[in-house]
Amino acid sequence: MSRPTVQVLVASTRPGRVGEPTARWIAEQAEKHGAFDVEIVDLAEVDLPMFAEPKHPRFGEYELQHTKDFSELIGRADGFVFVFPEYNHSYNAALKNALDHLNREWANKPVGLVSYGGVAAGSRAAVALEPVLVALQMRIVGTVPIPFIAQFVHEEDDGRVFRPNEMVEAGTDGMLDSLAAALGS
Repeated sequence: MSRPTVQVLVASTRPGRVGEPTARWIAEQAEKHGAFDVEIVDLAEVDLPMFAEPKHPRFGEYELQHTKDFSELIGRADGFVFVFPEYNHSYNAALKNALDHLNREWANKPVGLVSYGGVAAGSRAAVALEPVLVALQMRIVGTVPIPFIAQFVHEEDDGRVFRPNEMVEAGTDGMLDSLAAALGS
């Protein structure tokens, strides 16, 4: 019996971002959890242009090759973990653009939210993201807000790494348990 595929989506695309090492750590935890096959989807690598399909995504009749490729990538996932920053009390434009590119590929899939920022820990971004996910018929199964995230990102010999505290670890474990339950694994 195959395991469900969970994609850990790195939403930040800016240079020096802390989301990338954080998402790598989340993916490692998801792999250790053992209930999933795990893929990282980095929006900086996907590099979607601003949404420009002539037809509404609900039809799934994509004309642009980058949208077809993104549809195939996202369509193979059974669930997601979004790792995203808070910018100006909301989530970032790259995440919004990625969500708007597709429709059915997101629908009826569970998602865990890992938000980060300063004192608010990305919580305002998570609140702003919720109605978009509801409109896409996604089910939020857990949140992991990470305050003052820079304290957890360190330069080491093998590059930048995320080293969380026990509270972030426990929150991540709980979110992954909820994701596994939502996927029936």
